Amino acid sequence: MFELVTFKQNVRVPPSLWKDDIKEATRQALKDLEGQVSRMEGMLLSILEIQTIGEGKILPGDGAVYFPATYKALMFNPEMNEVIDGEISDMVEFGAFVRVGPMDGLVHISQIADDFFSYSESGVIQGKQSKKIIKTNDTVRSRIISISHKAEPAKLGVTMRQPGLGKHEWLEEEKGE
Repeated sequence: MFELVTFKQNVRVPPSLWKDDIKEATRQALKDLEGQVSRMEGMLLSILEIQTIGEGKILPGDGAVYFPATYKALMFNPEMNEVIDGEISDMVEFGAFVRVGPMDGLVHISQIADDFFSYSESGVIQGKQSKKIIKTNDTVRSRIISISHKAEPAKLGVTMRQPGLGKHEWLEEEKGE
């Protein structure tokens, strides 16, 4: 899920950043990458360390300098079938959104538990037979069942409808039985 990744790439440093030393200018240029999502590596959260910077090259007609750089970054890369703990960040008629690191995953109303759940105007989702409820700020354990890179940021689909998954309170109650 969270990973430290080392990248090697040419970094475009515009003239507006030349007032800083090369390392700081490169760090500022790389800041634009934070929050971007790559299908292979996930979401870049933070540039942690610039390890090397090579000799820069100016491309005709551009004005910026391109420096070959090696840097270490903190990445968020969700994986299929990964079990995650998160917090319910929003409730909607068709399910709930679970905050998973910097992303939200949707748990569809049919994927909450083995019961018929419905959304009420008071902003909770309640089971018909079990009377179990989930609401905003509840902590839950879920499994990632889909990752879509078609939207920005990537969208996650999660389920809580498997053994060992669900609202933390439900899991504690099951342990006590």
